[in-house]
Amino acid sequence: MLYLVDASVYIFRAYFSLPDSIRDRSGHPVQAVYGFTRFLVELLAREQPRYLACAFDESLTSSFRNRIYPPYKANRVLPPPELEQQLKACRRAARALGIATFASKRYEADDLIGTLARRHGRGRAVVIVSRDKDLAQLVREGDVFWDYGAGERHDVQSITSKLGVPPARIPDLLGLAGDAVDNIPGVAGIGVKTAAALLQAFEDLDDVYANLDRVAALPLRGAVGIAARLAAGRDLASLSRELATIHCDIPLKTTLAELRWTGINTRAVNRLLNELGFGASLRRQIERL
Repeated sequence: MLYLVDASVYIFRAYFSLPDSIRDRSGHPVQAVYGFTRFLVELLAREQPRYLACAFDESLTSSFRNRIYPPYKANRVLPPPELEQQLKACRRAARALGIATFASKRYEADDLIGTLARRHGRGRAVVIVSRDKDLAQLVREGDVFWDYGAGERHDVQSITSKLGVPPARIPDLLGLAGDAVDNIPGVAGIGVKTAAALLQAFEDLDDVYANLDRVAALPLRGAVGIAARLAAGRDLASLSRELATIHCDIPLKTTLAELRWTGINTRAVNRLLNELGFGASLRRQIERL
């Protein structure tokens, strides 16, 4: 199996759930580093992955999607300085634990994960470790979307049951319904349930628009109004689908061998733990890997 970790999810989770009284020897808060490192150690101990990588987000304001649509994620608050200072240490911790790491100013972690999944997932199951529903679009038969914090694992069937569309149709779903979290507009007046119903009636977003004359006759409440809203929002639907689609062919130089986990870098781990002042408990957990 190939495990691909959406690092930002677990960094932010640690930052907001742990006290800022966790500080390094210089007095700087390091709760995000501590919590993220502990998460990775638990993951390694529990799963003993053969192949593993972490993708980090460095493109909150510089993604290629921002050039397509400047308001994209403009509603997101930038990381506070106390967290910003910890992000490099989080990536350093992953590397010290022997985990391959990836980041880009142009592409988001989702695109990095998508590219790694498609390039190196051939012939092996991919486990996407995240709680970001957008990444569920990458799941194929045999793959798993693992919300680690919630303890939930989802496959193609459970994702389809939950969202009303199969994973591959998630960009179409978001093209219609939008996504307030990422500031993706969608079609005004079309919610997730209506979008799912449309995609159950038609093959995909293009098929919906190729058959607008049939939408008004669907057994949906307010079908005539839905058809009118779709017609008015055609351009936004196309734009929103583009924004929601994970790019799985970005220029990323990597080989499968580079993703193989072969153990921790003891010297790097000890140096990091000493600098950050982490206690014996975490050190013992790491030594048991």
